[in-house]
Amino acid sequence: MNNFKERAMKLVFILCACTSILAVALICVFLFANGLPAIGEIGVADFLLGQTWKPGNNIYGILPMILGSIYVTAGAILFGVPIGVLTAVFMAKFCPKKLYKVLKPAIELLAGIPSVVYGFFGIVVLVPLVRDLFEKYDVSGKGMLTASLLLGLMILPTIVGVSESAIRAVPENYYEGGLALGASHEKSVFTVTLPAAKSGILAGVILGVGRAIGETMAVIMVAGNQPRMPKGILEGVRTMTANIVLEMGYAADLHREALIATGVVLFVFILLINLLFSAIKKRSDK
Repeated sequence: MNNFKERAMKLVFILCACTSILAVALICVFLFANGLPAIGEIGVADFLLGQTWKPGNNIYGILPMILGSIYVTAGAILFGVPIGVLTAVFMAKFCPKKLYKVLKPAIELLAGIPSVVYGFFGIVVLVPLVRDLFEKYDVSGKGMLTASLLLGLMILPTIVGVSESAIRAVPENYYEGGLALGASHEKSVFTVTLPAAKSGILAGVILGVGRAIGETMAVIMVAGNQPRMPKGILEGVRTMTANIVLEMGYAADLHREALIATGVVLFVFILLINLLFSAIKKRSDK
């Protein structure tokens, strides 16, 4: 009976794994089957390097959206990663138990807030804040900087949760060894425990980057959504995800295929980022 249960559960696990692989394969087939013909018809160089997006004139250049996605994601990393990692270090090694009981649920709650609520927060708080801080530049407040700040806030729960787990998974004797060598509590944490947890922290950063580059609704509400080459951190930009959502509802024919092709570029973009981080991780583990 026990052998039967073990075989049955093994079969269930195999089916679950195959289902996940099949789902990814079907997504790839759908995207590439519908997107690559459009890229071929438009032209690879014109599509990827074109600086003008005018569907009414059959001009489909997505370079402004590619750069917008890169800049906004990079800004989110600059804001979110240092704060997230340091928060995880504080929670794992410095936080009093009473405060931890309040701080941990609060951070977990951030992960469950819908994107549109973050977008409302950005419109009500961040947009006026940026507009007032840079009043002399006569900006609306909606732009790259605001979107980066909002995305940096949104990726915090992911980075904090994964990084804290990675730090707590480091054997305690690493930390104790640092103390035995004469290091202070802070020095042992930052020079011994934190480097030992770098693989897990990097995994959290990868998940955060994936969340940032794939975010749509909140970015639409605060980024300005201007399909032009980025002109500055205070000016409006449009990301690839925002471009798809804003126009897919009424797109048809080549326009619709061009939007799906944008999804192909986004898919490949995320894949390259994951491969890059994996290579960095392997190199750092040596």
